Amino acid sequence: MKALLITGPVGVGKTTVAEAVGDVLAAAEVPHAVIDLDWLRHCRPAPADDPFHLELELRNLRAVARNYADAGAHRLVLAGVLENRADRARYAEAIGAKLTVCRLKADLTVIRKRLVSRHQHDSDLGWHVNRAAELEKLFASAWVEDFVVAADQPVAEVAQDVISWWLAAERLPTG
Repeated sequence: MKALLITGPVGVGKTTVAEAVGDVLAAAEVPHAVIDLDWLRHCRPAPADDPFHLELELRNLRAVARNYADAGAHRLVLAGVLENRADRARYAEAIGAKLTVCRLKADLTVIRKRLVSRHQHDSDLGWHVNRAAELEKLFASAWVEDFVVAADQPVAEVAQDVISWWLAAERLPTG
């Protein structure tokens, strides 16, 4: 199995693009699964030493990836936040497959507009906006990705760019 993790800050469009990539794979009759990693860790309260429930997410991912492989999926498309290279290795190990990482990038003003639209009535809007800026700074130096795709064009175009880069990255030698 081959896996793609689409990462980026809160509000950049990770899940939307992952679903669009899944649509392209479905149209091409490629056996696949799309997983929003947020749902694999959505359990409250999170432990104080693991505020984003990464350990739970990885345990669930291991089981879900295995089940999708058993069901015939050849590719996994994941959407989630990947903060460092050590965690990248942990995701690959949980999946049991080669992991390619795409980082989506958009201007923070675009991300802020998306977040305001999504969370306009939520008390945690400020947290999401601050987290997006924090993650943008982190991604600038973390180098967790194999390639970066601009997420400021129509979703179908972003998805096609992601797939093109994914296929190109698969052809690169490893090591």
